[in-house]
Amino acid sequence: MLKYFHKGALGEAYPVSDISPKDRFITVYGRKPVLEALADDALAVDKVILADNAGGPAAKEILSAARRRGVEVQRASAQRVKVLAGNGRHDQGVLADVVAPRMLPLVNALADSPPDTLLLLDGITTPGNVGMILRSATAAGIGGIVLPRKGVAGLDPLVVKASAGIAFHAPVLKAHTAGEAARQLREAGYALYGMSADAPDHLYEAHFPDKVAFVLGSESEGLTDEVREHVTNWLSIPMATGVESLNVASAAAVLCFELLRRNL
Repeated sequence: MLKYFHKGALGEAYPVSDISPKDRFITVYGRKPVLEALADDALAVDKVILADNAGGPAAKEILSAARRRGVEVQRASAQRVKVLAGNGRHDQGVLADVVAPRMLPLVNALADSPPDTLLLLDGITTPGNVGMILRSATAAGIGGIVLPRKGVAGLDPLVVKASAGIAFHAPVLKAHTAGEAARQLREAGYALYGMSADAPDHLYEAHFPDKVAFVLGSESEGLTDEVREHVTNWLSIPMATGVESLNVASAAAVLCFELLRRNL
């Protein structure tokens, strides 16, 4: 069912769909991550899916923890659990869907209440980097972090761990690809700023418009061509002699807290 329409730069309207389960939940898998989610009363767990062949003390502990929280436990084949978890090596026959209250599709956010400042991740495949970026951006009050479903590490237990659990509460906005997200942001009136070590304009001296999105790319490849074509400005972080650049998660932290400093 369709909720409303979002208009592009040329006035064309395209539908904004109801939020799918993939854009409402973060799926954690493995016995320890599932038990940790069930033990945290601050997290709303929608359901647990346990493999038919799962038994023994670990399965009993998960069932007991779910019963304490009043969480539904569904049984499924071991193969089905692997498919749903998206990780056949580490699911250990169990997964849980945890409600992420601030996670939305990007198109819904743009049609409803667009944040002034966004981050867009492009080609960042290391879970540790994605998790640390989510943590820094949320701590600095960034309005949204656009996390494409393709080309960027997904919200799995490794990302959740690197974020120190902040991923569950981060303002994540989902898109299909970074290129598609960049196009939608430009159509919605955002200026896109890319980060580059050799850009002549420094972060600390730049002036930003009211609606701005900062694009962070992979350290080895930079931004993809599909995103680069939408970037309107480039920024660098000044470095001391002999240091070429920062890790992408470190650069994101510097950027986010410079933006917070300006708003204080």
